[in-house]
Amino acid sequence: MTQADTTPRRRPTWAIALACIVLGLALGWGWQQWRSSVDPAAGLSGTDRAAIEKVVHDYLIANPEVLPKAMEALQKKENASALSGIRGDVEKAWPGQVLGNPNGKVTLVEFTDFGCTYCRQSVADVEELVRSNPDLKVVIRQLPILSPESADAAKMGMAAAEQGKYAAFHHAMFAAGKPDARTIQAAAQAAGLDMARAQKVLADPRVEAELARNIELARQLGFNGTPSWVVGNALLSGAVGRERLEAAIKDAS
Repeated sequence: MTQADTTPRRRPTWAIALACIVLGLALGWGWQQWRSSVDPAAGLSGTDRAAIEKVVHDYLIANPEVLPKAMEALQKKENASALSGIRGDVEKAWPGQVLGNPNGKVTLVEFTDFGCTYCRQSVADVEELVRSNPDLKVVIRQLPILSPESADAAKMGMAAAEQGKYAAFHHAMFAAGKPDARTIQAAAQAAGLDMARAQKVLADPRVEAELARNIELARQLGFNGTPSWVVGNALLSGAVGRERLEAAIKDAS
């Protein structure tokens, strides 16, 4: 895992080629069906192939909007496949580690790291989304990949969640700056944590298991940085901005 990638998830170039091939095959099949209806013995000769290529070329030039639509459909299908079998795990929050409406009908999952600058930049976007979408549930999955201190902050966040004070710690920790012993302690105090209770959670082996599970889920979804997002069948990477997240939420509603 590497430092956060701010580039939004892009459709790979092979998807463009695949879309062209699929479209070409479809048009070619239609052409061949027509040829066969005229002459059942007709085969796909060099002349036929050239004619098909011209049909495909002319169609794409006349209808360039077909490729983006095909790529979008392909991306959604790939995302649904990636989420198949693990969506429940992805959307299931560590107890209390939720922002917004805990019973919301639409779930936005954020893989985050308290040491990530781009995650910090996204805090305001998430706050605005929560304010404008009363039915939005934001599940936070800790993905502390930048430093040991990031992991320490993540664990304290999970301890805060156990006390019903995750949101307070979340905002205090990101406001405090780079995680270290001092800023983590300050954020815990600002959130009003019972430190004796927190220490018990920090020592619980379930905490390490949860962090390991988050890393594995991120791997299965193809995420290699933070922040990364899941909503509906949309998989987004980087500080994509409120408008992009809002559109994905609307699409998932």
